[in-house]
Order: sequence, then C-alpha cells, then structure tokens
Amino acid sequence: MHGVTKLVQLFDPAHPYRLENGAMLKQVTVAYETHGELDRDGSNVILICHALTGDAHVAGEGIYKKDLLRQVPHLRAMKPGQPGWWDGMIGPGKPFDTNRFFIICSNILGSCYGTAGPASVDPETGNLYKIKFPATSVRDMVHLQYELISYLGVKKLRAVTGGSLGGMQVLEWAVMYPEMVHSIIPIATSVQHSAWCIGINHLSRKAILDDPDWQGGNYTEQPVNGLGLARQIGMVSYRADLIFNSRFARNRVKSAQPPSGTEEVFQVESYLDYQGEKLVKRFDANCYLYLSWAMDQHDVARGRGKLNEVMGTIKAKTLCIGIDSDILYPAHEQQTIAGMISGAQYAEIKSDYGHDAFLIEFDQLSGIITPFLGREK
Repeated sequence: MHGVTKLVQLFDPAHPYRLENGAMLKQVTVAYETHGELDRDGSNVILICHALTGDAHVAGEGIYKKDLLRQVPHLRAMKPGQPGWWDGMIGPGKPFDTNRFFIICSNILGSCYGTAGPASVDPETGNLYKIKFPATSVRDMVHLQYELISYLGVKKLRAVTGGSLGGMQVLEWAVMYPEMVHSIIPIATSVQHSAWCIGINHLSRKAILDDPDWQGGNYTEQPVNGLGLARQIGMVSYRADLIFNSRFARNRVKSAQPPSGTEEVFQVESYLDYQGEKLVKRFDANCYLYLSWAMDQHDVARGRGKLNEVMGTIKAKTLCIGIDSDILYPAHEQQTIAGMISGAQYAEIKSDYGHDAFLIEFDQLSGIITPFLGREK
C-alpha cells in the first residue's frame, strides 16, 4: 500500500477563505492523502486528524512526486518509502480497514507540509508568508477539512479520530458539523487547553523567540538552537518518567561537544539533542509557533456558552481514549471529557510511553477501536 500526498487548491482571489478572526486567505492549497475507496453514497469515510508536527502521510509507503517536492520543501526531509505515522492502524484487516472504509488525512492549516501556512508562498507577493500569515485556530483547521472532504464528495463521516492536537480537531468536528459526524474517537487530548500545557508551549515558544537566528520570524535558515530546544522541551512531556528511566537510567555516552570537565554526557541528554536535530531538519519554526498558539487558544466552549452545555450538544457516538502514563493530557482529563458527552465510552491504554503511546501501542489501540467501529452502522 502506498501513501501518495496530493495537493488541491480550494480557494482563489475571487472566493477567498475567511478565517475565524475575519482575516482572508486569497489562495489556500491543501495537502491530503486517501486510502481505500469512497462508496456510492459517500458515507464510509474515516477522517484522521494529525498532531502538532504531523503531516498528511498517515499510512503506507510514502511517495512524494518531484513536482510536489518542489512546492513543499519540508517533504524532502522524509525518507523515500517511509511508513505513515499511523501505518499500524490503517490498511486491509487493520482497525481502519481500507477494505471497508475510505480514509482521509489532510495536513492542517498553518503547518509546513503542503497546506497553507507561514512556510508557504503568499500569492500576492511571491514570498513566503512567514509571520505575515494570519493567526489561525483549531476551528479554522476543521472548517478547511470540511471544505476538502466536500470537494472529495464526502457526505457523511463514519468516524473522526486523532490524538493530541488531532483530538482537539475531533471534538470541534462534533460541535461544528454534528449532522455529518456519526462517531468520534478523541485520544489523549483536551477540551480546553490546560494551564500545564500552555506553560510547556510557552517555554517551547520562548526557546524559538529568544534565538537570535529567529530574526523576528524573517529568517532564511531555520533557527537551529531555538527550534531544537523547543522540540526537546516537548519531548520531555511526550514521554513518561518510566520510559526515560528504563531506557536511559544514568547511563553515559561520549559527547560530540564535551562540556567543561567531562567528555561524556548522560544518555538522555544525547537522546534529547538528537530529537531536536531531527525536527530542525523537517519542520519550520514559524509553523511551530503558530500551531502551538492555536493549541493554547483551543476551548470548545469559547463563544458558545458553558462548557458542560456545549459538550452536552455532542450527539455523535463517542469513544474517549486515555493513556495511564500521559503527563501532558492525563487520563483523568479524558475521563472528564467522556463524562460530559451523553453515552460516551472510555478506554485506557496501559503503557510506559506516556503521551506518545497513541503513536506506538497499536495492538492496544486495535483492541479498543476495532470493536467500537464494528458496532457502528
């Protein structure tokens, strides 16, 4: 199975895209990937929403055509044939069975993997938007997904699912387009971004903003130190102490840049440095800022009324999934979300991997999601 990223332009100067804050985008390109076949009535669709630094390549061996690579430079960092980020969940006989379902995943608004964002070209100037790109929200991401699936001929969503920032989109789908959404599976997410998560994002953004190479957002080369440090801060919250201790303990390795007085560093330090270097090669600093700002503004109740009342309007069949070791979006937060939605089910992944478990524990996820989808008619 191959995962071919495609691009489509959904808006133009005569029909601009209006954001929640009133700003207009006169041209919006969307990157997306599909698997399986759409049925005649356009209702066998599962929409998958990705997290902060994810992309549309959700399953199969990635194929990026030369013309696409010219338009989307950040895709060049992807390895040829690289499996999609949820490959263990999508395909024939897997929970999101492509023999039954038509799977769609699109790159979110504000990212750097093909959909309009700070790293894309402003059609009015011919230059990258950078920090001139308007602020966006999770609701803007969801509305753009709605426009994409309408373009693809989708009439009904059998399910919408995703973890972390993806889960925020899932919850907004259930509120914004209740007539289209049959069921939702939010995973390790938030209904209102917590002070704890906002604090972590603040530190990550500060690492970028305080890097002299950021140049007020007008850099020509990525601010390596700032973006790398932002990723390291994030990684500490994505994993749990259990996995750090079991994998690294107090082991030491030789340092490429020895600190004063020693030629070794703790192995966990080397690991975090490596994770920072990896992200710098494949992501954009301004996009990181914009998406983290959007996450912090996320509040399903904003402008709609009291939280319990807004969540009570969700009619979609719901399966909330938590992770017992998640310190970023704790299991109790997922239980609370489930408690606000009538008839919602709650299930929990047992893992030492923390928040990242939804990207790793495919066997457990399969055991939870397959029966839920099997009951959906």
